[in-house]
Amino acid sequence: MPDFHAAPLPAGITEPPKAAQVLAFTEGPAVDADGTLYYSDIMNNRILRRTADGKLSVFREPSGRTNGNTFDREGRLLHCEGAEFGEGGNRRVTRTDLKTGHYETLTELYDGKRYNAPNDICVDGHGRIYFTDPCYWDRTTMEMTDESVYRIDVDGRVTRIITQPAIQRPNGIAVTQDSKHLYVIDSCPVVGGNRKIWSFDLDDRGSPLNQREVFDFAHGRGGDGMRLDADGNLWVAAGIMTPRGPHESTLVPPGIYHISPRGKLLGRIPIGEDVLTNLAFGGPDGRTLYVTAGKTLFTLRAPVAGQVAFPKWEKS
Repeated sequence: MPDFHAAPLPAGITEPPKAAQVLAFTEGPAVDADGTLYYSDIMNNRILRRTADGKLSVFREPSGRTNGNTFDREGRLLHCEGAEFGEGGNRRVTRTDLKTGHYETLTELYDGKRYNAPNDICVDGHGRIYFTDPCYWDRTTMEMTDESVYRIDVDGRVTRIITQPAIQRPNGIAVTQDSKHLYVIDSCPVVGGNRKIWSFDLDDRGSPLNQREVFDFAHGRGGDGMRLDADGNLWVAAGIMTPRGPHESTLVPPGIYHISPRGKLLGRIPIGEDVLTNLAFGGPDGRTLYVTAGKTLFTLRAPVAGQVAFPKWEKS
């Protein structure tokens, strides 16, 4: 039996093929109390809806290039409308009341300037919203030089709470439901850029203190999206099979990485597809894990329920 991994390129072929077109780029999964999954297809500028029995439909099109989604404590769906994969990005944070259909803008300007590309979003136990605003696409569109993390208070006031140099390019974000700890993925796609997960303590107002490095993916593709489980551990979508440039390597294989708050790697769920983007907990007991991975949606059972603002899981 030949060693298939060691087989060379055919004569006359100097490099492997590159993707000529991507037909979907899934992101931002969030699961409702009835088991309905909402997730973004940024490439096609839409949000898809998958019911608990597997029926798929389009929830919103165009979506304003929505990336991250999550539910607030009242069961309303929050959206990070970004600016990636073409025109039509609204560069704002919005909210949909699924009961009434009411759709509103929560914030679209900060100090009179448009956001870069709101990316990921979470809600703490007091109802405060946190979102990241990097720029991974056309950086000539940036109206502000900062790539930052923002907090929206329950009264609607918006505050920039983390920015450079404390963090290079914020991506995934998660917050504990006791409102005491915030986690941010710092994913900067330049040679030597951060591929780190940071932890911050939160004071009573939701302001971050005591920045601490939780995990460093070093030269590999670092984390993208992440969620917390009921035990306080992190579940992080990271890794790649085919590096997209000199800034990353195959050091980190693709999968869902299970990491403790103190940075211990508890395990990895291998998923052999580029590029894993995000995940969400769902199901009646909160232990069904949905993973968005480029063009594919994966699902599996987790040993513990997710820690979310909404819904509240049934006792198992």
